[in-house]
Amino acid sequence: MSHDATPNLDFAGTTPYEDYVQADVLTHLQHPRSKDPGEMVFLVTTQVMELWFTVIVHEWETAGRALREDRIPAAVDALKRSVRELEALNASWKPLGQLTPAQFNAYRGALGEGSGFQSAMYRRMEFLLGEKSASMLVPHRGAPRVHAELEKALHEPSLYDEVLSLLSRRGLPVPQEVLRRDPALRYEPDAVVERIWAGVYAEPGRHEELIRLGEALTDVGELVWRWRNDHLVATRRAMGSKTGTGGSAGVAWLEKRAVKNVFPELWTARSHV
Repeated sequence: MSHDATPNLDFAGTTPYEDYVQADVLTHLQHPRSKDPGEMVFLVTTQVMELWFTVIVHEWETAGRALREDRIPAAVDALKRSVRELEALNASWKPLGQLTPAQFNAYRGALGEGSGFQSAMYRRMEFLLGEKSASMLVPHRGAPRVHAELEKALHEPSLYDEVLSLLSRRGLPVPQEVLRRDPALRYEPDAVVERIWAGVYAEPGRHEELIRLGEALTDVGELVWRWRNDHLVATRRAMGSKTGTGGSAGVAWLEKRAVKNVFPELWTARSHV
């Protein structure tokens, strides 16, 4: 029986690939606003970042649901996928990280009042990490669907809230004030939670599954920290300490963000194991 190796090239409409990937839509979403040839890479790289934000939010929401249902392996799988996706996201700084001030200035005006802190999908990432802030909904008041999605995310438990609820269900003494805190507020470190994590890590034979979860979260936290630092370095290189786009504080604001760890007790507990 012979096999013809020639692929099918004749389709009645668009190709099945196009129907699935929507490549024609994606590759026609670029509308540079300056004549500078460097603006295209800035625009495409930013759009690629938005796509990675979208899939990472999907993974963390998947992990949160799995934790609520006490399915730790499924949660760890989603977190591990997000680690690979965060690595790809962080690599997005490579095309932008070498910009000189003159190169950035050549199309910076095209951004107008636009700034990365206005990204709704990035804000959802931050909310899932426990970095809640009701004021960050304000820029999205003019987009009802986006505003509603962000408001919902603001009031839902963060990924770490789900982890702490799971620890409590496993019999660990997470304080009631931590479990019952308003999820719309930024998570603040707790000394008892730090001792719980130290105890988990001190008994690997007893807490093997929880340690796997803790390490997956730590991998995520490390890459979030690297993302913030890479953003800081790229910005410092391209514009020094000037005011950021959209009136943000630029480097000064990014420096404050870069020193903070998400899932804080997972980091501080290591000093006590």
